[in-house]
Amino acid sequence: MKLKSISPKCSETERRDLKKHASEVIVGAQCGYAVLRGAHVYVPGIISTSRFLKAGDLVSVYSDIEGKCRKGAKEFEGVKVFLGNGISELSRSEIFSSKGPSNGLGIRMVEPVYLSPSFDNVLPSQLFLQNLPSVVVSHILNPQPGERILDMCAAPGGKTTHLAALMHDQGEVIAMDKIANKVKKIKQNAELLQLNCIKAFCYDGTKALSVEKREDEQEGPPFLPESFDRILLDAPCSGMGQRPNMAYTSTLKEVTSYKPLQRKLFTVAVKLLKPGGVLVYSTCTITLSENEEQVAWALKTFPCLQLQPQEPHIGGEGMRGAGLPLDQLKLLQRFDPSAVTLQGMDINSLQDFREDDLISLANKDCIGFFIAKFIKSNSK
Repeated sequence: MKLKSISPKCSETERRDLKKHASEVIVGAQCGYAVLRGAHVYVPGIISTSRFLKAGDLVSVYSDIEGKCRKGAKEFEGVKVFLGNGISELSRSEIFSSKGPSNGLGIRMVEPVYLSPSFDNVLPSQLFLQNLPSVVVSHILNPQPGERILDMCAAPGGKTTHLAALMHDQGEVIAMDKIANKVKKIKQNAELLQLNCIKAFCYDGTKALSVEKREDEQEGPPFLPESFDRILLDAPCSGMGQRPNMAYTSTLKEVTSYKPLQRKLFTVAVKLLKPGGVLVYSTCTITLSENEEQVAWALKTFPCLQLQPQEPHIGGEGMRGAGLPLDQLKLLQRFDPSAVTLQGMDINSLQDFREDDLISLANKDCIGFFIAKFIKSNSK
C-alpha cells in the first residue's frame, strides 16, 4: 500500500524573543490549537481585531482560551495566550462585514511561537498525519490480511485507514461512530486514500450487539456475537492527554461520565470478539479511573480476557493505584508527556544530545495516551 501514517513531534522549542505588535487579532481556542500545530489563521476562527486593521498589517495573534471575547470586538482585555505574529490578508471591515468573506485565509502566520511545520495538503492521498501513540495502537492490534476488524469509535478515521493499510486492503474493516458528519469524514478519508476494505456506519457502539440471529443479509450493525477477529476500542474519554491544550473546560460531572460509557462499550466489544481474538483498549487521557482502573475491572469482570505484551512498546508502563500487580502494569503502555523535561530548553541546549537520546525525547514528547491489549481465551 502507498498509505503511510506519520507522526510529528507534538511540540517544538518555544521562541521567546518575538516582538509583540500593537495591532492584535483574537482567535478562538480551536483555531489557536491549529496555529500551534503550524496552521495559518482562517476567517471563521477570528473573533476580534484591532479597530483600524488593514490588509498587509503586521499583527500579533492571541487565543481567547476562556471563550469570553465578543465576536467583532475592537479590543479584548481578558485572558489570552500569545500565538505569534502574522500578516493580515484582509481588513477588519472585510473580515466582519456581512458581505465580506466567511472563509479563506485571514492571517498568514510568519512568526509562530512554535516552529511547527504545517502538513496540510502534503501528499494527501499517500500520507495521513497522526500522533505517535495513535500510530502505535494500530500496530499493537496487528490486523492481518483477510481478517474482519471492528473499529468501534472510529472518527475521523485515522486509525481505521491505518488498520486497512496494515492489512494491505485485504479483508474487512468495519468503522462505527454515532455522529453522521464524523462517519462521512471516515468515508471521505477512505476514498481519498483509495482503501476499499473499509465500511463505515453511523451507529451507537453500545447497541452494536445483536441479541437474535438476523434473517436479512445486512452487512452493518448490529452484529452477532463473536463476529470479529480483532477489535479496536479507542474509547470516548475526558481527553486530558490532548496537546496542545491551553485550557480544559470540562466539568467534573462531564469527566466522570466517561467511565460508565467506556464499560458499556467494552462489554459489547468482548461479546463481539471471537475466541482467540485480540481486543485493544485505548484512550487519549491520563486519568487512572479511565485507564488502569478499567483494565482491573475488565480482568475481574471477564475471566476470558488476558493481558498481552505490546509491540512496539515505546511509552512507559501502567500507573500504580488500581490494584494491578507489577507484572500486569508492565504489559500496559502509558504515554506521559509530563515525564519529558523539555520545559525551558532551547535549540542550543539540545545540540550536545546523542541522536538516540533525541529520538527518545521526541517519542515521549507527544500526547498523553493509554493502551491495553487483551486476548480472549477459547474457553467459554
